[in-house]
This record gives sequence, C-alpha cells and structure tokens, in this order.
Amino acid sequence: MKIDVLTLFPSMYRVLDESIIGKALQKGLFAVNVVNIRDYSLDKHKKVDDYPYGGGAGMVMMPGPLHDAIRAVDPEHRAVRIYLSPKGKRLDQKTVIELAGAERLLLVNGSYEGIDERVIQLDIDLELSIGDYVLTSGDYASLVLIDAVARYLPDVLGSESSTEEESFSAGLLEYPHYTRPREFEGLSVPEVLVNGNHQLIAAWRKAESERLTRERRPDLLER
Repeated sequence: MKIDVLTLFPSMYRVLDESIIGKALQKGLFAVNVVNIRDYSLDKHKKVDDYPYGGGAGMVMMPGPLHDAIRAVDPEHRAVRIYLSPKGKRLDQKTVIELAGAERLLLVNGSYEGIDERVIQLDIDLELSIGDYVLTSGDYASLVLIDAVARYLPDVLGSESSTEEESFSAGLLEYPHYTRPREFEGLSVPEVLVNGNHQLIAAWRKAESERLTRERRPDLLER
C-alpha cells in the first residue's frame, strides 16, 4: 500500500519513523509520501488561505493549491481520497479494515477553519472523523488513521492473530491482560489465567469482554 499525505506541516510525520510503524516502513511493507500543499501555491509568499465569504472567525484553505496538489499526486484518481474532518463519518474498525484492503490512500489535511467546500465536491471520496471533537489540524487525525490501517497490512505486526482478539475485532472491548509478577501491590492475577485450562480461559475472556463492553460502551452491544 502507498499512502499519500497532503499537509501544511510535513515535519509532523517524522513520528512515523518510530516503533512498529517505523520498522514496517523501513522494510517496505507500505509507503508514506508526504507532500507540502504550499508547493502548489502560485502566490510568491506561498499563501494557501484566505478570509471566508460571508464573514466569520478564522481563515479557510483556498481551493486552488489543494486542488492542484491532489490532481498532481493522484492524476488518474487511483487512490481513495480522504479528507479528515470533524464533519465526516466517524472512523471505526470496520472502516479501518476496508481501507487496509485498498492499494492506495490519499489523505487531505485541513487547517485553520477547514478547506473550501468545492475541493470536497470535486476531489474527495470520503470524509472521516476520529471523534466528536475539534483539532488544530487534520494531521493528528491522519496519523491516527495511518497507524490504524497499517496494523492490518500483511507482516506489519508480525502475527495476524494480534488483530483477532483486540478491542472492536468482534464488536466488543478487549478483555484485561496480566503478566508477571503474579502478585503486585496487593492485587493478584485471576486464578483462571494460571490454571492452564484453555477452555476456561477463553470463557473468562469472553465474559470479561462482554462485561467491559456493557459497562463502558453499551452502544456496541446495541449494534
């Protein structure tokens, strides 16, 4: 998979060089191409924003530079073009898995008050939100999306089973985890996890997933 990212802040994506994602990029398991939208501004000062029609606070990203950047990076529209926006469909695990099956993604990141609506109409396939809150830049949401999608690409995690029993994989939150020592600050590992009976362990984990989901995310059970 190739992921193109259009942004005003390319240096933010240096964080992708770290941890599991960084190792996957080094191995060539997928690729990220970061493009500075300002490179497509015709203004001598590389201006990319202007005042909104109708008035109001803040600035809006102009359509010209962004439209030209999208068409230059993806001239044949081979990528799924995604605009990260609080107005978009809320990102969930089902969407993550679907996007992981694409050959190419193009992520468009707005700043200030957002982007000109005409770019969305002309160039965007999907608007996505990572939650019901507002960020200073879509880049934070893009980083979340890249990480979430990359985990489902072949060999990135090293084991396909790593994504099979985690939160949301079966519509439930994940069960609690424990490791050594068996006793810590007066708290013990549940006896069922140390008795070696895998059938009982599986039943306990399922029950704990259902309990946590019922307590913390009952909306998942309703679905």
